[in-house]
Formats: sequence, structure tokens, C-alpha cells
Amino acid sequence: MLQGMHKFSLFNLFLSALAFIVLLSINTSTSYASDDDPLEPMNRVIFGFNEIVDDNILEPVAEGYRYITPDPVEDSISNFFNNLGEINTIVNSALQMKLDKTMTSSSRLIINSTVGIFGLFDVASTLGIQRHREDFGQTLGHYGISPGPYLVLPFFGPSSFRDAPGFYVDVMIEKDISPIHTELHHEERQVIQATNVIDTRANLLKATKIIDTAAKDKYIFLRESYLQRRAKMVTDGKDVQDFEIDVLEINY
Repeated sequence: MLQGMHKFSLFNLFLSALAFIVLLSINTSTSYASDDDPLEPMNRVIFGFNEIVDDNILEPVAEGYRYITPDPVEDSISNFFNNLGEINTIVNSALQMKLDKTMTSSSRLIINSTVGIFGLFDVASTLGIQRHREDFGQTLGHYGISPGPYLVLPFFGPSSFRDAPGFYVDVMIEKDISPIHTELHHEERQVIQATNVIDTRANLLKATKIIDTAAKDKYIFLRESYLQRRAKMVTDGKDVQDFEIDVLEINY
């Protein structure tokens, strides 16, 4: 029953935030909507909401986490979550028939989960085995599905009409396969997921400060960066490592 209450509360929180944002966006001027971003009025309202959540909750918590966590421990935590991310990359690489990436990512998962002690140490990278990133949005793009309009999601940030449902599929894949979901209790999963969000945000502190200073319009900067990033990822144009790209990984 307690687990059901947790799920119900989180679901209600998301729906309440979404309803509030939709009501605000109805009263927002549509004068700056464009063919390239037809949902821009609503997107900007959601973007503003996400910024408030980030400025008042996530960023302060991330700064405290970085302050109290020794660098080696923080690196191990990041490695642990990166290792779990290999699961989605393996599945989606296989769906796209990218057998080289499927084998590489499978090797990384096996090596880091064993020799690397449950992924706490990235032994595979020291052996020269490259890390890849594949998700279901990329899989849809690989088979010709266009991204559709740009979409900002409450709490989760930049997305598109293609990538938003793709993100849901990735969550379901992880839920069915990841040992965090299959072996741990609900409360333990919540702690691990919260740690993942905080660790991700801590890794982006420097990048977001640069963007806050350099970008004249942060919404447009993130929109263009996201769309370019996704186009390159779908076509395997490059592996994503740049700060302006990685900043989009944050879950608001």
C-alpha cells in the first residue's frame, strides 16, 4: 500500500505541475511562435517552470553534494550510473542492427560490472573500449521517424514529439531489465534514482554556469543545441561529449 501511495503521489505531482503549466501557457502570448517551434509559447512556460525547480532545488542540492562528496567517490557514483545506462544502449543498438555497438556496449557492461565492481570503476575505458549512447528516440530516427515539433517536458527538459515517447520506452526497458528495478525494494530504488539525478546535476554545474553567462536567450540556445545533438546522434555524426550537449542531459 505504501508503494502505491508513493507512485500515486509522484503521478499526482506530475499531473498537477502539467495542469498548472498548461493553464499558464493558455494566457501566454503566441506572437513568438514560429513554424520551426510551433509550441514555443507553451515550451517557454514549461522551461521557466523547470528553471525555477532547478534554481531553487536541484542546483543547491547538487552544490552541497559536490561539496561534501570526495572526488573519487563522486567518480565512482557516476561510473555506476553510466554502467547501468549501457543496458539501453545494448537494446537499442541491437534494434538498429548496429552489431559493433551492441558487442562493444555488452563488453563494457560485463567488464565494468565484474572487474569494475558493479560499475564503480570504468575499467572498460582504460582498456580502450569506447562508450556509446543509443536510446529509443534514436532507434525511431534510425528508421526514418522525424523528430516532429520541439517539446519541453515538465521536470525532464528538452525533447520532441519523437523523443518523448522514446524516453518512456527507455524507462520501461530499464524497469524490466535493470537489477535496480528487479531486485530492490521501492524505497531503495527511490534513493538510487534521486542520487542519479543529483549526481547528474552536479556533473553539469560548471557547464550550466557558463551557459547562464554566455547565452543571450537560454531557451533558444538549449533548443538549438538539443536539436543539433539529436540529429548527430541519430546519424552517428559524433559521440556526444561537449559541455553544451551534455548540459541537456539534466532531469529537471
